[in-house]
Amino acid sequence: MSEFTLTDLQRILESSSGAADGADWASPEILHLTFDQVGYDSLALLEMAAVIDQEYGARIPDDAIPDLKTPQLVLDYVNDLMATA
Repeated sequence: MSEFTLTDLQRILESSSGAADGADWASPEILHLTFDQVGYDSLALLEMAAVIDQEYGARIPDDAIPDLKTPQLVLDYVNDLMATA
């Protein structure tokens, strides 16, 4: 299966929750900024998790979402899920 990328994450967040004012997806710093810093709240992350499950079959449990504070943590988590599926 292919890798879940930052481009995939950006597409999902922007299509489900809109573009965030603080999100500069071209900057490498985006990987380590918290979603709060970027402009996404907990509801946006719940929606993100639902879309990832639908599109990639990688289910992120609700109790894991608070630990996924940055885009890099989401990418690592989803890619680990897909590798073990």
